[in-house]
Amino acid sequence: MTDIAQAGTFALGDRTVKRLGYGAMQLAGPGVFGPPEDRAAAVAVLREAVAAGVDHIDTSDFYGPHVTNRIIREALHPYPDGLVIVTKVGARRGADASWNPAFSAEELTQAVHDNLRNLDVDALDVVNLRLMFDVHGPAEGPIEAPLTVLADLQRQGLIRRIGLSNATPRQVAEGRRITDIVCVQNQYNLAHRGDDAFIDDLAAAGIAYVPFFPLGGFSPLQSGTLSEVAAGLGATPMQVALTWLLRRSPNILLIPGTSSLGHLRENLAAAALALPDEAMAALDRIGAA
Repeated sequence: MTDIAQAGTFALGDRTVKRLGYGAMQLAGPGVFGPPEDRAAAVAVLREAVAAGVDHIDTSDFYGPHVTNRIIREALHPYPDGLVIVTKVGARRGADASWNPAFSAEELTQAVHDNLRNLDVDALDVVNLRLMFDVHGPAEGPIEAPLTVLADLQRQGLIRRIGLSNATPRQVAEGRRITDIVCVQNQYNLAHRGDDAFIDDLAAAGIAYVPFFPLGGFSPLQSGTLSEVAAGLGATPMQVALTWLLRRSPNILLIPGTSSLGHLRENLAAAALALPDEAMAALDRIGAA
């Protein structure tokens, strides 16, 4: 079994986690809505991930909704020492599977309590405030009111650490005036490079950056260069894309998701893949194209 510790570690606030984690979004049904087709397989994937050394799981109670957290509880509770579960609030699902903002104090407080109940924990390790000013990407908008709600819940002992998702640099700066921000979760991958400078600034501040859709999301990464580099290394394109992210910056924490044991093992094996400088340079040019 791959030793994912080879990928190194980074801090989530006062906790240190291995840089290769797991994202639970794909454990819900199609479109991240409803139950999975094979719940037993979802449970098996989670158990194997933790057995392989994963100590950082990303989830949300609006996946399903309420689906992935309940599967995590079924698979892993009582949770092993050292496991950090990161969740998100700030959105809700419509009956039509739509993604809708849920920013009021009442909605955020209810979301935190839903997460506590469905995960069966007394306090949430990390809660990311998912900003929904534009569902397609970061957009400016005020965050003081919703973040203050989370900071109040943190003072009550229901949340240990706070992060931001789908956030701009300005919003992170605003957030840091309200509470400690331990991580930023934005879309970023080999081809989607808008946060390059932002990642470097966060690294200098000791803040983790967690790219969602690290493999392209619902439209997997496609690149002739990526395929050529992967063939030369005897690896899959997706393994190379993950390894590129690990080399890109030491503050990047990866949360590739899958509902397949085979894909899980493939993703975790990226921790052991060496990416030569010339391969790294060729891959860098994909995002610059």
